[in-house]
Amino acid sequence: MRSETGTAPALRGVPLLRDAPLGRGQRWIYSAGFNVTPSSRRSERLDTELADLGLLLRAGCRVALLSHQGEHGTALALDFVADHLRARLAAPVDYHPVNTGPDAARRAERIGPGELVVFGNTRHHAGETAGDPALAAEFAALGDLVAAGGFSKAHRAHASNVGIMAFRPGFLADSVVREVELLAPWAGARDNLASVAVLGGSKPEKTLTGLAHVMDTYDVVVPGGVVLNTLLRAKGYDVGGSELGSRPEECLAVARDVLGRPHRAELLLPDEVVVAPPTGPARTVRVSDGVPPGHAVVDLVVSAATRARLTHLATRGARAFVAGPPGHCARGFTTGSGHLVDLLTAPAVDLLLLGGDTAAELPWDGPVSTGGGSALHYLAHGTCPALDALRGSPATEEGDT
Repeated sequence: MRSETGTAPALRGVPLLRDAPLGRGQRWIYSAGFNVTPSSRRSERLDTELADLGLLLRAGCRVALLSHQGEHGTALALDFVADHLRARLAAPVDYHPVNTGPDAARRAERIGPGELVVFGNTRHHAGETAGDPALAAEFAALGDLVAAGGFSKAHRAHASNVGIMAFRPGFLADSVVREVELLAPWAGARDNLASVAVLGGSKPEKTLTGLAHVMDTYDVVVPGGVVLNTLLRAKGYDVGGSELGSRPEECLAVARDVLGRPHRAELLLPDEVVVAPPTGPARTVRVSDGVPPGHAVVDLVVSAATRARLTHLATRGARAFVAGPPGHCARGFTTGSGHLVDLLTAPAVDLLLLGGDTAAELPWDGPVSTGGGSALHYLAHGTCPALDALRGSPATEEGDT
């Protein structure tokens, strides 16, 4: 079954859960993106799926929920997710710690109409992030149909969200439809509206996808976090013990390319940064003087020139997004981030925060996309692997079911 009801081009040809004929006793696998911890202060990544889960449960469907959390080797049990959903949904919710093999298949068979079972963390398997087809086939044994939620992992071709679509008809949850439609106004270049991107955090996609893309589609880019550290390193500055992320050489190559050729965007690098040792007092240094030994960049100092540029754009009207905290907010280094958010919350600016970590660490109660990496991937490419997989799933090949 194909649907053309989505307003964003990326949704064309994608089967939608809202259009699926639901019936009592149907066995559904819900692929979620509950990459949170029990101590997480915000629950958007959990709560964004409640409406879709409620739709299935009210129809009497039998729902097996799969989600990732953490990394292989450190992934947590998801009993706390089941507890959260049990408190929010007017339906029975159970937890089963394994998600493959005969024991998991038997538990899935015993799910009753209108019942949800949260199965074990998909990242307990090394093959999850590799998109292992054999693992995807085991996940597929938990049900007959797949509801694809979890926008936060839509940019990753994993076994539980992309690989599984080779074995079961898939339908896109409204939680993802909302994210795609939310992001649409921030996609592509706009000649009639100024565009500002703030890129921070520690994940490599902020450089590999975000920086590489927005330099050609946006007007102003303000780097922070690992993106800033990588750019400073590419310019030949000493960055001391500053964090460079999990793929430093790939990110360095992108940074050098960005610095080595003309782009649409103006790159606003700071003149000063805040540095600190692992323990001990922080201090401000000039970028040109380098980071002292044993110190790391923990925040940026928003220069007078950057303030003036952003104030001018904000006065004229602009769209802006922040992807990743520009400083080490979790350690209390929030000054640079606070100044940037203040500048971009002018009445004429439409500001969007990308990712749960960004929203959790910055002073913001406006629009938030639950997927940082997924949002950047969508803004850069106009689609995501999870959407592409749905276009090729059995649901699009079999016609209406």
